[in-house]
Amino acid sequence: MEFSLPKVLQILSTEVAGYAVPIVDLIGVQTKDPYKVLVATILSARTKDETTAKAAAKLFREAPDLAGLAALNEERIAKLIFPVGFYKNKAGFLARLPGVLASEFNNQIPDGVEALTRLPGVGRKTANLVVAVAFRKPAICVDTHVHRIMNIWGYVETKTPLETEMALRKKLPPEYWLTINSTLVAFGQGTCKPVAPHCDRCVIAQYCPRIGVKPRKVLRQAQHERNVQSVRQSSVRPEPVEGPFLGAHQKTTEDAMRKFISWNVNGLRAVEKKGFVEIIAGLNADLVALQEIKALPEQLPESIKNIPGYTAYWFSAQKKGYAGVATYSKERPLSVLYGIDHKDHDYEGRVLTLEFGDFFFINAYFPNSQHGLLRMDYKLQFNNDLLAFAQNLATQKSVVICGDFNVAHREIDLTNPKQNEKNPGYAPEERAWMDQFIAAGFVDTFRMFNQEPGQYTWWSYRFNARERNIGWRIDYFCVDEKSKKRVAEAGILHDIMGSDHCPILLGFR
Repeated sequence: MEFSLPKVLQILSTEVAGYAVPIVDLIGVQTKDPYKVLVATILSARTKDETTAKAAAKLFREAPDLAGLAALNEERIAKLIFPVGFYKNKAGFLARLPGVLASEFNNQIPDGVEALTRLPGVGRKTANLVVAVAFRKPAICVDTHVHRIMNIWGYVETKTPLETEMALRKKLPPEYWLTINSTLVAFGQGTCKPVAPHCDRCVIAQYCPRIGVKPRKVLRQAQHERNVQSVRQSSVRPEPVEGPFLGAHQKTTEDAMRKFISWNVNGLRAVEKKGFVEIIAGLNADLVALQEIKALPEQLPESIKNIPGYTAYWFSAQKKGYAGVATYSKERPLSVLYGIDHKDHDYEGRVLTLEFGDFFFINAYFPNSQHGLLRMDYKLQFNNDLLAFAQNLATQKSVVICGDFNVAHREIDLTNPKQNEKNPGYAPEERAWMDQFIAAGFVDTFRMFNQEPGQYTWWSYRFNARERNIGWRIDYFCVDEKSKKRVAEAGILHDIMGSDHCPILLGFR
C-alpha cells in the first residue's frame, strides 16, 4: 500500500490528543511570551518534560521576563534550573542571553530562524521550535523523533536531523509545518519509541512501511495465560526482602523481562553535571553498569552514591582518575565479585560481577591497546583471563557480560574500517580475539536484532563526529550461548548524551 502522509497525520492528530503534551507546546498554549518559550526550549534539550516544567516554573518565579533574567548571575540560574540536563552549560547560555539580545536585537526576541541561532545555546531545532510555537510562523522543527519517524515512513531518506529539516522544507506541505514536531514527538515518546517500538498497538500499523524497525516482542495471550496459571499453581514463593529491595525480585509474568543498561560514562563526576541522576531515573533499569568512572566512591556526591531505588557497588582503580567500574542494582545480589582474582588486572578496577538466582552479571571495562598498539600484549592477556573467568561462571548458570570492549568487531561496526585496520580498537589481533570470544560460545546480542550499518556507541569529540555519525560500536551486551533464548531485545540509545559513549540496552528474561 502506498504511504499516505495526509491520512497518517490525520489519524495521529486524533491519537496523540490523549498523550502528554510536549512541555514547550504546553508553555506555548499557556503564554505567547517569546521569552518564556525561548527559555523553556533551551531548558528542554536532553531533559524529560516533567523536569523541564519544574525548572522553568522555578526560574520564571524569579525571572518572569528578560529584565529579571538579567538580574540573576550564572550561579543562581544554575541552582534554579537544576537538575535539567547540562544545567551548568544552560545556566551559562541563559546568563549571556540578555546581553546578546540587548546588543544585537534591541532587547527583542527575534522571530527568524537564522537570527535566533545567533543566540547562546540556540541551534536550528530550538530556533525552529521558537518560531513555530512563540510566533506561529512557518517553521519545521526537526528533533530526533521527527528525523527517525520520517525515515521509518520512507518519506525522507536522510542521515541527520539537519538533512531531514532541509528535505522537509522542500517536500512537506506548509499546512503541516507548525504541528509536525509536536505530533511526532508525542507519538515517538508514546508509541513509536526509539527502542522496541509498540507496533503491536500502533494506530497506523497498516500504513507504516516500518523501514529499519525492530518492534518489541509481545507475549501471545494464550502463552501469557498458561504462564500466569503456572505461577499461581506453584507451591514455591520467594520471601520478600525488607528495606528498599522489597519485592524487587518478585517479578510477575507480565514484567518478567529485566532491563539492563551499560554505559561508559568517561568520568562519573563529569557526567553527574550533565543530568546523570535524572537520566538513570528515566531509564528505570533493573541493573545499570558503568565503565570508566574515574573516581573513588568517597570522591562522589551523595546524589550519585545513593540514587533512590538502587544500591551501588563500586570497583575503582587504585590509580586516581583512571578506569573503574560501578553497578547500580534494584535487586539484592546473592554475592558480589570484585575483579577476577588476578593481580595484574584487578588493581585497575576493570571487572565487577553480581550474582543473582539464575544468572551472573559481569560489568567489564576492557583495556585500550593504545597508540602504536603499545599495550596490545596486556590487552590480549586481560581478554583471555576474562574469557576463562566468564566460561567458568557459565558452567554454573547464565552469564550476561557487558561493557566497553574497546574493539569494533567487524567492518559494519565502524565508519572507516579500511583507514583503521592497524589502529587501536580495530587491529587484527583484537578482532581475532572477538572471533575467539564468539567461537567460545558468547553471543553479541545487538546483532541478534540489527544487522544494519551506522549503529555506533562511541564517537570522537573531534570533527563533529557524533553529529555526523562517524563512530564505532565498541560497547556490547553478550550472553552465553545456552542463554540466547532469554534475550528479549537489545538496542543502542543513541540519543542519550553526557559522554563520548551512549548507553546500550538489553532485555533479559
